[in-house]
Amino acid sequence: MYVAGVDRSTGEHEWRPFVEAQGFGHLVAPGARRDYPVIVPTQFVLDGEEVICHFAGPNPVFGALGENSRAIMSVAGDWAFVPSDWKVVDGEDPALGIPTTYYAAVQLRGHAEVRADPSAVAAVLRRQLAVLQPGVPIADPEEAHLARLRSIRAVVLTVDDVIAKFKYGGNVDEAHRRAVMERLRQRGGPGDRAAAAHTERRLAAPAQKASAH
Repeated sequence: MYVAGVDRSTGEHEWRPFVEAQGFGHLVAPGARRDYPVIVPTQFVLDGEEVICHFAGPNPVFGALGENSRAIMSVAGDWAFVPSDWKVVDGEDPALGIPTTYYAAVQLRGHAEVRADPSAVAAVLRRQLAVLQPGVPIADPEEAHLARLRSIRAVVLTVDDVIAKFKYGGNVDEAHRRAVMERLRQRGGPGDRAAAAHTERRLAAPAQKASAH
């Protein structure tokens, strides 16, 4: 993923809350000598330095991970299309505006371990449920659903590299970004308010040193 300097994340304090709030992404397993990688959409939990998720046993991702344990959890969201005539201020010609899309994207890369033992799968499910539905009473999976545990596999991706991109108008000045923010909030479509919030937050912290992590 190409990341321009103005779109780099300011650090883990920025990309981690975004990833945790999304909670859904694509696990990408390149395998070995394949024409295409295996890409699986999934709910996941980022727990410390580990991304945890689970899949049905027949999922082709396990064949790819058996060939090559390196994998990526790709997460993108909070996106909004910005029409060309939104990016004009102070009497500028709207016909000369350039459209764009605001969005955030984070790729968590590392070694993926497949866990097939029912007890290990149950342990991952407990960790997921503690985040996804905290405080909701639920039967312990190892006690109530042992037979079903044998039909699924858990994946634990230990993150050793992060690429993070927050593309929210960093290539233009504050006046143009604020004009876009106002229009995003007025439109109020899916992703618009989140995109406006990211834009405003990054405007408020311009002095922080940008990094890929």
